[in-house]
Amino acid sequence: MKPVTPILFCLAGLCLLACSEAASEPTVSSAEAQESTTAAPLPEVITEVSFHDARMKPTAKPGYWPHWLGPNYDGMSTETDWRADWSKVPPQVLWRKNVGIGYSSLSAAKGRLYTMGHQKGNETVYCLDADTGEIIWQESYPAQLIDNLNAGGPGATPTIDGDFLYTNSRDGRLICFEINTGKKVWEKILPEVYDMEIPEWGFTCSPLIRGDRLFIEAGRLVALEKRTGKEIWKSKPYMPGYGTPAAFENEGTVYLAILNNECLSIAREADGQEVASFAWPSPFDTNSTTPIIDGKTIFISSGYGKGCALLDFENQQLKARYTNRDLKNHFNNSVLYQGHFYGMDGNSNLGRIVRLTCLDQQTGKVKWREAGFGCGSLLIANGKLIILSDKGTLVTAEASPEAFKEISRFKVLDHQCWTVPVLCGGRLYCRDSAGNLACVDLRTEPTR
Repeated sequence: MKPVTPILFCLAGLCLLACSEAASEPTVSSAEAQESTTAAPLPEVITEVSFHDARMKPTAKPGYWPHWLGPNYDGMSTETDWRADWSKVPPQVLWRKNVGIGYSSLSAAKGRLYTMGHQKGNETVYCLDADTGEIIWQESYPAQLIDNLNAGGPGATPTIDGDFLYTNSRDGRLICFEINTGKKVWEKILPEVYDMEIPEWGFTCSPLIRGDRLFIEAGRLVALEKRTGKEIWKSKPYMPGYGTPAAFENEGTVYLAILNNECLSIAREADGQEVASFAWPSPFDTNSTTPIIDGKTIFISSGYGKGCALLDFENQQLKARYTNRDLKNHFNNSVLYQGHFYGMDGNSNLGRIVRLTCLDQQTGKVKWREAGFGCGSLLIANGKLIILSDKGTLVTAEASPEAFKEISRFKVLDHQCWTVPVLCGGRLYCRDSAGNLACVDLRTEPTR
């Protein structure tokens, strides 16, 4: 299963997805954990120009998290007015609400939250008041649960774009809503339009909006007019993955990178023409993460013993700097911060041996590992890791490559938590697979 991936939490999407076939996790000694297979000698500096400079990113502001992975598509919040240390004053849960089964993460803007859930054969898209959790509007439609070896329900994250909201159901119903009213503008049934079967774990790709276009995984990468749903182009077909495409600019051309279940594919944004690919087949066909792009490098990671790779994209060619098995993301993305990847290494079906791992971006070497979070998720804010374990415990820690340094912990949910939390306006919104939402007050001056 892959929650979005989402998250994922995805969950773009998540794209959040997990399988529980008894695939064995290799036992890694401390010495082996420091080894990686390199494809070429590494340069002293991995890149001089950050991807975050190449992307025309929106101005981040408190309470704004418009889509999967946040405003800058990097899993990081720019908020600083929140508390990481709860040793003297524990956090307060301001409200709780159930939105139905699923792994869909949340998006937020203008005091509203958006998420999705499944109940009794229907999926529902919710617009909630961020302060109270009260329903502002909700829209439901018939949908498959697709609960094969997981709880099922939606795994993609709603995407906010001005006056419109875009969602993708577990069985591939892509919908555009008026964001203020919930009125449906257009709808596209992806399996029908693109003559494909619903993937084994359903659809968990979160809609990506750029300019006047929407991009989605539908057995291939598809570009649509965001206001009408009319197709602009479609790329060559592959076995669909469960992540969300990532856009980036290289030498004046904008490209889209997507990890399907056969390879990392790079296509031109203008016409969908594939210019490069890097074979990346996954055991059990479970590639489910969003590529992490920094300058001319692209990082990919998959579970079930597959591992990770850092690739150079130059002259429309992909070449591996290193590949190793030291960071195997099952469905939730790692986060890149100050030259290091932080993410969960291992599979949901073997959660007791999954370890939070800090990996050096330049060398691919493990800096440290920490067990005890299961196949949870994390985001980074103000130099701190905000971790939600798969059993519902919130943990804050320093985002430092020196060592794992826990700051505080707080139990917030009781069911399976595979969905990445969202920090907005000093409040952290957490979700479990049963659909329980919790709004945790982390503001520096908590309300009592």
